[in-house]
Amino acid sequence: MKLGPSNIQNQKSKIRSGFTLLEIVIVLGIIAVILGGSIAVVGKLGDGAKIQRVTSDFNTISSAVNTYKLNAGSAPTTAQGLQALVSKPSSTPIPKRWTQLATEIPLDPWQNPYLYRNPGKQDASSFEIYSKGPDGQDGTEDDLSSQD
Repeated sequence: MKLGPSNIQNQKSKIRSGFTLLEIVIVLGIIAVILGGSIAVVGKLGDGAKIQRVTSDFNTISSAVNTYKLNAGSAPTTAQGLQALVSKPSSTPIPKRWTQLATEIPLDPWQNPYLYRNPGKQDASSFEIYSKGPDGQDGTEDDLSSQD
């Protein structure tokens, strides 16, 4: 088999058919920009997930407080707080029928314990569970309440 000029050119073009370093760098730069934008969007979605978790925690804790209320005859006082779900209260009113309904007071998504008051701030006929919110300060605008 003879190698003519066209066969030599075909072999050279087969050798040079890869990507250059510049082309690879450009593609990686485009991918980095796309990933950076998507990470920023996903980061903002995290706040929504935390608020949904707080709502779910409010429902779970409210269910435990309602069970306590059925057993004890009344909901825990503000002084007894959510600790009454973990250990039998020693302050009045001391429940005659008490069962442990939680092993610990849960933390909100910002790693602060949920707070409790009875009567509630907005609805005095019911108890209220609330979170200090993202800033960790009680009584600020970002506080979340089971009565909202």
